[in-house]
Order: sequence, then structure tokens, then C-alpha cells
Amino acid sequence: MIFIEFFIGMLMVITGLLALESKKVMHSVIYLSLLSMLAVVAFVFMKAPDVAITEAVIGSGLVTALFVFTLMATKDKEEIEE
Repeated sequence: MIFIEFFIGMLMVITGLLALESKKVMHSVIYLSLLSMLAVVAFVFMKAPDVAITEAVIGSGLVTALFVFTLMATKDKEEIEE
């Protein structure tokens, strides 16, 4: 059990660093969404299902959708895909 929690924590650190170092904004948004989903898994391991559900809905779903729609509204499609 401790190994799984350590593994999830290391994945969170790596995903956070990837989000910071990514050159493409869309990749950063995807990494941040993955980081939020890993936080959901960590909250479940900490026996906090109410926090996990809130993080899944707000952090992963709503914020990621808001970032994607904002990117699509402010940039051309070609710039997002590059």
C-alpha cells in the first residue's frame, strides 16, 4: 500500500514538472488534467472520498474544459495543434 502511494506521489511530481516544462500550451493543459486525476487517486488512498469527488468534478473536469475552451477562443486552430 505504501509503495502505491509513493508511486502515485512520484507520478504527480513528474506530471507537474512536465506541465511546467512543456513548450505547447495544450500539452500543459493535458498534464495538469492528469495531475488532477492523480490527486483524486491520492485522496481516495487517504480515505477522503468527498474531497476526491470534488477534485474530480471541479479540478479535472471543469477547469480543464475551461482551459481548453479559452485556448480555442484565443488562438487559431493551427497554433493550438503545433
